[in-house]
Amino acid sequence: MLYREFGKTGFKVSAIGMGTWNIGNQWGEIDEATALATVRSAFDNGVNLFDSAESYGIPTGLSEERLGQALKGIRDQVHIVTKIGRWGRRTGQTVPMTTVDMIRLCTHASLYRLRTDWIDVMLCHEGKIEDPSVYLEGFELLKQQGYIRAYGISTDKFEVLQRFNANNTCSVVELDYSLLNRKAESDFLPYCQEHGIAVLVRGPLGKGLLSGNYSPGTVFTDTVRSEWFEDETAKEKLERKLAKVERLKTVLKPGEEMVTAALRFAISHPVQPVVIPGAKSPAQAAINAKAGDRILSAEERKHLVHCMKNAPTPSSQDVVAAAAG
Repeated sequence: MLYREFGKTGFKVSAIGMGTWNIGNQWGEIDEATALATVRSAFDNGVNLFDSAESYGIPTGLSEERLGQALKGIRDQVHIVTKIGRWGRRTGQTVPMTTVDMIRLCTHASLYRLRTDWIDVMLCHEGKIEDPSVYLEGFELLKQQGYIRAYGISTDKFEVLQRFNANNTCSVVELDYSLLNRKAESDFLPYCQEHGIAVLVRGPLGKGLLSGNYSPGTVFTDTVRSEWFEDETAKEKLERKLAKVERLKTVLKPGEEMVTAALRFAISHPVQPVVIPGAKSPAQAAINAKAGDRILSAEERKHLVHCMKNAPTPSSQDVVAAAAG
């Protein structure tokens, strides 16, 4: 596993982390024993950063609870990232984040569920927020008190990140980035590199599409990906993504080979992101972690992008296959 400096936090973290959304039943039922074993498998394979959120899980908060239980005895060997600001939205029981006291309350609730005395990185989970001042004030207070060590925001809106970092206090941004979504390359990633902001990548496998295990016509029934079938526009967007994956299948085998190439693509950007793929089994966690043993060359990254757009040439096939080897 490769380890890298995590922006200006002072943490040295694994290039491959683990997202724990998947272990909370929203991506399909997963029993507790399997959930805990999945986290420990990631750790045993070199992962030392785990991402969660107060809102993850059925019931709400389950992902944090299970992560906290799984990390018992090894808490001081790992870094926990979690997020507040979306509690109860799925069930219509939202918590208004309008005061510093509400920021404190939700943070202490996460500390309790995670069974820890501190959170390494706390993120604002309101990705479209207009005025982040209450989060900034609350997070700074919690940092001074020792409950959190660094803070930032999860967003896909560049102007939101700029507002959150107005005083250069944002240490981490979590954003969507993958072979299927490279929008962050135009503004987010150069900005983060310039300002020393650590980049945490969610969706590096396109919510599972870049595993290559799905084809046009696949119907997803879990509570997360079922939103892809809400209307015709969403369905068409899904079909376009699946068509790109089909082109990638001409040079990479579905499963571990495609997963490895996709994760290596994301961690190989010059900003040195940390990716947080999810997993629902110890075997999946181990495969994800294995991808973190090297980065790709600029040529290998370029050819992967080429294959997503066009039919690969014989010469590019060799380069792309090497990216997964």
